[in-house]
Amino acid sequence: MEALAQRLSQLDPQAGGAIRVVMFYDTLMRRRVDLPALARASAGLAECAAGIRLHGRGQTIRVSPDGRQASLPPSPASTTAPITLDEEEIGTVWLERPGPPGPLDELVLDRLAIAAAAVVERYGPARTTMADPALVELVISSDSDEAARARALRLLGFAADLPVRVVAVRSHLPLDKVGGLICPASPVKAAPLADVGVLLATAVNAARFPAGIRAGIGAADSPDRSWQEARTALRFATPRQPVVHYDDLGSLALLAQIPQDASRDNADVAAIARMADNPEDLETLDAYCATGSLRRAADLLHLHHSSVARRLEQLGKTLGVELTEPTGLIRARLALTAWRLLND
Repeated sequence: MEALAQRLSQLDPQAGGAIRVVMFYDTLMRRRVDLPALARASAGLAECAAGIRLHGRGQTIRVSPDGRQASLPPSPASTTAPITLDEEEIGTVWLERPGPPGPLDELVLDRLAIAAAAVVERYGPARTTMADPALVELVISSDSDEAARARALRLLGFAADLPVRVVAVRSHLPLDKVGGLICPASPVKAAPLADVGVLLATAVNAARFPAGIRAGIGAADSPDRSWQEARTALRFATPRQPVVHYDDLGSLALLAQIPQDASRDNADVAAIARMADNPEDLETLDAYCATGSLRRAADLLHLHHSSVARRLEQLGKTLGVELTEPTGLIRARLALTAWRLLND
């Protein structure tokens, strides 16, 4: 190959240079170099700054010709090329040449993109929690076909033979911190989507959720169905029960499917809505519905049971039900839950 390059360079300097570029990257790939080494080698070869960006990792590498991290701000890219893996664009490579592109710049980037894709396929994604929202959305969308979903999961670092659970989160803490807490020893990826955070994980330890957050955990093996379940479970989360498993809802999950107008028109729900102006009454009813016991509700509220009994008697009159009867308790629980879903 080197002899051929020598002969070609005598006839056509550009052809000889092209073969040397191909040989250069073949050597790097045989040596199984990592992405920073690829960027350094490319910057030295091109004699200008070179960069690699991976969408799924949120990782950017920029190197100057001397092999050091390039200074900021970056110069405009003179030439770019996509990094493609399994027909999916997973990133970009570029050169930052001060003048017009060199005659071999396109070939350099073509070989750099191929080498970068090989590194990603060989070593897999970096162990970072935050992920490209577009990839996460591809995983959980009901419109994605299974092949696209599988590619996105692989790019995010999930093994093909393990089910992925989906968690919907509302949190004042950064999503990567929440993900690291609930999945300390298993893969987890996080991304914000619209008004809610999404966590993808192979295992979820619900006991490790930090205080002050609300979370719904899906149960289905399919990520798109698990996402729908997680969103539903999140709607049922309350300060008293901030983390809800969809499986634990049982028939209560059906309440999330009731049209809002139908819920508002229900007499029991309307009575709860009127009661909501008095936080003390609402807290008393919530404690009683959560425990099903006057004495345990009194313990939660740090009140004497006789005080709670008087409150419940008055609340029963407001609602028009006998709260100490099983049927009255069921009606109150359903009405309180339906009212919360309206105000989710």
